[in-house]
Amino acid sequence: MPVALPVLAVAVGYAVWRGHRARAVAVVLAMAAVPVLVIPLKLWIDRTGPLTTESGYYPSGHTATAMVAYCGAALLLRPRTGREWAMPVAAVLSAATGIGLVLRGYHWPLDVVGSWLLCGMVLALLVTALRCIDNRRAAGSGTDDA
Repeated sequence: MPVALPVLAVAVGYAVWRGHRARAVAVVLAMAAVPVLVIPLKLWIDRTGPLTTESGYYPSGHTATAMVAYCGAALLLRPRTGREWAMPVAAVLSAATGIGLVLRGYHWPLDVVGSWLLCGMVLALLVTALRCIDNRRAAGSGTDDA
């Protein structure tokens, strides 16, 4: 989180500076959905971690945060800028975060996979929202007022 959230903040600032406020708001709302989805699941499932008897490890909140932050930043950087490298980099960073959490013993592999699946759905909704925003912008006056 100390890396993923600042990366997202910079991308949101860049999008707002470039006049893409509605896109930035959509990505921020997707990021805000992460704790809203993850925390109740952690409480409900009450799964213990691999090296502890404490519970609340499924799904991995750090994996979810990294995935939505990195992929959200990539989605903000990519449109009409020629930055096709952004999404593959975001995918590698998201995967590395999850794998690192498993290798360090903080999470079971299923905790990470569960977060990837959950956030995949969040990102699919985000992509749909961004397409709607882009279509509205193309059909309208060309402004992106949120």
